[in-house]
Amino acid sequence: MAQTICKGNHEGHLCMLASKDKFEEIKALTKNPKYICFNCGRVADSEKNLCNPMSNE
Repeated sequence: MAQTICKGNHEGHLCMLASKDKFEEIKALTKNPKYICFNCGRVADSEKNLCNPMSNE
């Protein structure tokens, strides 16, 4: 199994926001997604909101 990694401040990542039921905040961070998380597949406008981001452009 691949090891998951986390870059940056994990508190601002979508996975943490979802675990805290902060769905309105998630909606605001995912309006124009340019990055996808290699760990969980979530998408976000900024790479700073993902654990292991890669550009999807």
